[in-house]
Amino acid sequence: MFKKISHIGIAVSNMNESLKLYSDILGLKVTRVETIDEQKVKSAMIPIGDSRIELMESTDPEGPVGKFIAKRGEGIHHMSLEVDDIEKALAKLNKAGIELIDKKPRVGADGKKIAFVHPKSMHGVLLELSSSK
Repeated sequence: MFKKISHIGIAVSNMNESLKLYSDILGLKVTRVETIDEQKVKSAMIPIGDSRIELMESTDPEGPVGKFIAKRGEGIHHMSLEVDDIEKALAKLNKAGIELIDKKPRVGADGKKIAFVHPKSMHGVLLELSSSK
């Protein structure tokens, strides 16, 4: 069911400053920057090994990332696991009593299907499931 860690999402206040840190100082290459209107976020993907770092800047202070930064400050927002079939994964977790934020997938960064699992069920970690199917 689970294939690998897809990415670690990091909430940032200023995308341009954050990109300087990751690309200019750390020497990592940004492969994609996009705005995801539904999630009220600007996303930058940075591959590293078989995984990626996703920098997320809120486009609306009332969006999920905007609220996260206002409450907790910048930092790790979520961990994303790649799954073969997101609908099957959600059904299995739901059947096991895991609290889901999304019972059905939605479109996320890179056009992938995503769904979130509530942190209450994951030891305080917001878990994203991600699938290209």
